[in-house]
Amino acid sequence: MAIYTLPELPYDYAALEPVISPEIIELHHDKHHAAYVKGANDTLEQLAEARDKDAWGAVNGLEKNLAFHLSGHILHSIYWHNMTGDGGGEPLEKDGVGELADAIAESFGSFAKFKAQLTKAAATTQGSGWGVLAYEPVSGRLVVEQVYDHQGNVGQGSTPILVFDAWEHAFYLQYKNQKVDFIEAMWRVVNWQDVAKRYATAKDAGNTLLLVP
Repeated sequence: MAIYTLPELPYDYAALEPVISPEIIELHHDKHHAAYVKGANDTLEQLAEARDKDAWGAVNGLEKNLAFHLSGHILHSIYWHNMTGDGGGEPLEKDGVGELADAIAESFGSFAKFKAQLTKAAATTQGSGWGVLAYEPVSGRLVVEQVYDHQGNVGQGSTPILVFDAWEHAFYLQYKNQKVDFIEAMWRVVNWQDVAKRYATAKDAGNTLLLVP
């Protein structure tokens, strides 16, 4: 039985035009995201088989595959809800997301400085990766992370609340090799209501990491 399932999109394929074309959304969700879901489920089955047979010769590769596919599934599941056709701008108190706006200002100095950092982090990923705004529970502040592939180069325990997909499959059909143009355009569809809810949930969970026994 499959453990992970492909979530439905919260909008139709054309909802994010002109920032992201319907063709990209369809291929990205139905093919690429679906492949990560299948990969995670297949790897869990392979690990179960390894346990049953006490055959651990491939354990390093299987653990790496699980991290890759599972993180890909999680990040994409956040990604779809982080966007909306009537989004963009910046989080403002008058829109009911003042707590998020204050946290961004406290953590980065201003929204403009935060936007610049996340844009650069996403646009300069070497090869495939993501730019991520995450809640870091030890300090209780927001941090920007530059994620390689789906799972590398992140602080353990941090919770992603806004993710920019910088893999070529997210933009190449429309933006060709101009990753920077795609990242700049992404700011026009950010769903700040969704980001604010994720921030509030992560913050309410508090520091659940057992740093000292």
